[in-house]
Amino acid sequence: MYYVAHRLFAAHDRALGALIAQHLATKVGPESVFLPFCDTDEAELVDPVKGRRLFELDRERLQALSGMIAVLHGPSVDDGVCMEMGYAAALNVPVVVMTTDFQTYSAEGDSSRWAFSDPLIETVAHRIIRVDRLGAPDPTDTRDRFSAFAARNQAQIDTAVAMSVEALLELAHSLPVSTTSHADKGAALIEPNPYTPHPAALLGTLQAAGHPCTIASRHQAPDPLAAARADWTTALQAEVLVADVSGPETPPGAALLIGAAAALHRRIAAYLPTATLTHAHGREPNWRNLMIQYAVGARLRDPQALAQWLAS
Repeated sequence: MYYVAHRLFAAHDRALGALIAQHLATKVGPESVFLPFCDTDEAELVDPVKGRRLFELDRERLQALSGMIAVLHGPSVDDGVCMEMGYAAALNVPVVVMTTDFQTYSAEGDSSRWAFSDPLIETVAHRIIRVDRLGAPDPTDTRDRFSAFAARNQAQIDTAVAMSVEALLELAHSLPVSTTSHADKGAALIEPNPYTPHPAALLGTLQAAGHPCTIASRHQAPDPLAAARADWTTALQAEVLVADVSGPETPPGAALLIGAAAALHRRIAAYLPTATLTHAHGREPNWRNLMIQYAVGARLRDPQALAQWLAS
């Protein structure tokens, strides 16, 4: 099964996902492609806890993957897509990231650059397909300039889709099969929030409960890419993940690590003192993207709740 992971909340995002799925289906057959929202029948699904049911349906596919194309654009990448990427990567499934974004990122103006706002994304991606230029203008096109501009954008998208599908199928047939990581007994990882300091009490509480603890370091490291690789290795070996998911949406690195921990059946807690609930037709209110909310074992509103959760 090949999985197309993309932002779901606007029509143009869903249309892009459908375009990728169509192209992939011509290569592997429609029955071998899973397109969220479309194949979970989200618009028509009725369930007493619809968000959880959608999570379960998506997770069923994530557990039986041959490969994934993930679509990411801009500095605020989709947290649900990042969670799905982390899930697939932890199971050694090839992940191709497609972007038409022309931006790259760095810690300083003259320092090394990485592809997305969190260097952990390119750590877990097997291939990044970046098509950051408009298609070439057609000198024979006599339409108005807006139609011509739209055609150049569509050509850019078509190129990115074709390259991403080709890369995924190449990886799916060439990557060696490897086993998933075994956890170090009691080891815990704290994923701090890149925008606000994490509560020091989280570290003390984990240590007091007997958990050897590491704090992910890439956001403060001199070499963020090298630190991201170390954070990923530590995450795959940790029995416990405590991720600070504060902010308007879950930071991308936290979402990736939550997905990985969920795939490996590790204990996960999300630190989120305050939340803005999201609402969608027929769905219960969610305090985070449903892929993240239902992957975690607990939402911690204060550091004291961590001790209670560890003891449960």
